[in-house]
Amino acid sequence: MANPLFSARGNLGRTAAAHAILIVYTILALYPVFLILINSVKSRRAIFNDPLALPTAQTFDPIGFQTVLEQGNFLLYFQNSLIVTVASLFFVLLFGAMAAFALAEYRFRGNLLMGLYLALGIMIPIRLGTVAILEIMVAAGLVNTLTSLVLVYTAQGLPLAVFILQEFMRQVSDDLKNAARIDGLSEYRIFFTIALPLVRPAMATVAVFTMIPIWNDLWFPLILAPGEATKTLTLGSQIFLGQYVTDWNAVLAALSLAIIPVVVLYLIFSRQLIRGITKGAVK
Repeated sequence: MANPLFSARGNLGRTAAAHAILIVYTILALYPVFLILINSVKSRRAIFNDPLALPTAQTFDPIGFQTVLEQGNFLLYFQNSLIVTVASLFFVLLFGAMAAFALAEYRFRGNLLMGLYLALGIMIPIRLGTVAILEIMVAAGLVNTLTSLVLVYTAQGLPLAVFILQEFMRQVSDDLKNAARIDGLSEYRIFFTIALPLVRPAMATVAVFTMIPIWNDLWFPLILAPGEATKTLTLGSQIFLGQYVTDWNAVLAALSLAIIPVVVLYLIFSRQLIRGITKGAVK
């Protein structure tokens, strides 16, 4: 019979190892962000002469941020990106969690096929259907609207959300749900008051991995919403990239401002994200 003390020590060791690996990956992932930030406040000569050096009194130059704020509608682009990302995340998490709960909780004919059908969205890139999507949006009169981007990004994020959340929904105690049913709670109350709070780490994981592709996407804003009033931050930043001349100070400044929401979201959900990633690996 296994010694409980050794088992507990083994779990602690695996937990510490998982946290250490995540910390290393975080440092490696944030280092390019650090380089962008330090070079965004340096003169162009300093950027090319020594891109790895920290800004000094001689090399400090905020011209990039001044250019970004003076040229183009940067605040409007930022607002559009924020609206599209937040709305898409809301619908992805809501509909993804509801679909995952239904597939995990109820047994019906076609349950497995429905799960496999939703999982196909992970393997087949949505960009393959760009022409058909554009035709649908034109027919619906949604071209150059933020609604078209929200619809596309919601469809893009749902397969991964259902795939991840379905496994976590299966781990919610059946006794807890049955007790709630005996007390007279509806299925909607059980979903919102019992299931969702218990899968919060998984929800945070899905939110982080869904937000980054949406926030950084250039393809669909260029195809579906290229108008000045609907440009996103990534598309609006392209004005500083020319065929012959590129304003690197402005590009780096725009990227620095675009990184802020992603980093803030990661810091807010970091604990839940780590719990969501390591929960299935540490038992």
